[in-house]
Amino acid sequence: MKIRFDHDTIAAISTPLGEGGLAVIRVSGDDAVAVVDRVFAPGGKVKPGFLGSVASHTVHYGYIHNRQGERVDEVLVTVMLAPRTFTREDTVEISCHGGIVSAQRVLEAVLGAGARLAEPGEFTKRAFLNGRIDLAQAEAVIDLIRAKTEASQAVALTNLRGGLSERVRRIREAIVEVLTYLEASIDFPEDEIPPLEQDLDQLLTWARSEVAALIETARTGRIYREGLATVILGRPNVGKSSLLNALLGEERAIVTQIPGTTRDILEEQINLRGLPLRIIDTAGIRATTDEVERIGVTRSIEAIERADIILFLVDYSSGLTPEDWEVAATLPVGRTILVANKADLPSGSGFGDLVERFGEPVLISAKEHTGLDELKDRILEKASVIKVDRTETVLVTNLRHLEALRQACESLENAHQAFVGGMPADLITIDLHAAVAYLGEITGDTASADVIDRIFANFCIGK
Repeated sequence: MKIRFDHDTIAAISTPLGEGGLAVIRVSGDDAVAVVDRVFAPGGKVKPGFLGSVASHTVHYGYIHNRQGERVDEVLVTVMLAPRTFTREDTVEISCHGGIVSAQRVLEAVLGAGARLAEPGEFTKRAFLNGRIDLAQAEAVIDLIRAKTEASQAVALTNLRGGLSERVRRIREAIVEVLTYLEASIDFPEDEIPPLEQDLDQLLTWARSEVAALIETARTGRIYREGLATVILGRPNVGKSSLLNALLGEERAIVTQIPGTTRDILEEQINLRGLPLRIIDTAGIRATTDEVERIGVTRSIEAIERADIILFLVDYSSGLTPEDWEVAATLPVGRTILVANKADLPSGSGFGDLVERFGEPVLISAKEHTGLDELKDRILEKASVIKVDRTETVLVTNLRHLEALRQACESLENAHQAFVGGMPADLITIDLHAAVAYLGEITGDTASADVIDRIFANFCIGK
């Protein structure tokens, strides 16, 4: 159901600033058509009221002029009338020539005709407030815009289509069914209450297991949204920057024979068979008196804590050194892959206890670009993320959603324990009401105005 509220007509450039074939200025609100009509000359001739007479979802050629009567740009104007629009308001989109000047001058003309500049995310916020999408779908818009791989885009699109929202609503409806039954038994203890179709214990168990299943997807969801943080680590001059360049397929990092060339964190992103991979090149870990290099080493150690995968690089040709063992002692076994670089050269010493700790090394030559496919296989194996079905996979990608699910899961567990323990119905309903509220925060049914404002403040202007 559409929520009615008083607001003015808004406008913004909805395409990225810069040179391009086209730029789009979006206008939305009750007066959108009238505002654009004041500055639009169809076919180059001023016709007051023209756009107000055209059919919805039609495109019209002409010129935009400013208040001084000067032609600003040659454009196509698309008129879309409520409710069949993104915002469920009357919407007009002006396609003009790309470029900062053209788009800005068209926008200024529209603002001069009575619109105001939209706030960040205000178009999507209006779509939410008018009931076209829920809050989880609105947040999926950001994920869709920021997607770095086809798989990431597929996850975002599934959530935008309501995949996550639908699952959350099914769980919420089951809990409400239990609540209705329990509250009826409290309010009308003398009456015969129709039994639930399912056993109450089964319903609570199912709801909790469904919430827990969504929570389990959060790590994979975060990786598809933000990328798999993969840190290249090792002592100086083992080829960390060369490996980064090899994975990227370009000379991004400086490579020299001088130890300590990399003195800070360097991060790049690649598409690893559909998985966004954030590759982080670090300073070599060693004791040093150089203040700048020491800061870089400290940041390298901090990167270990944040990493999903650690590529522990050693030199195949020279063998292990005491510095290698010092680095190895700081690394978590479960997230570390042993990588032996310079495998195109004769072997130095063996890897001894490192193999027992981290498994057989992946032999590569960053210089010759050999062994990289095997390394990618090992990364994907170590990541062990859920493979994305392009139309079906529902993943929790948002920290806000994850926290709400965790709270709901805890409330459901408390309610179930209270039920099994024979506690009074009114005590059980307290936790069930909490679970319903937490799940409602995901879709926006119970989210506060402050939360909603914070979410849309993260959007860009024009979306």
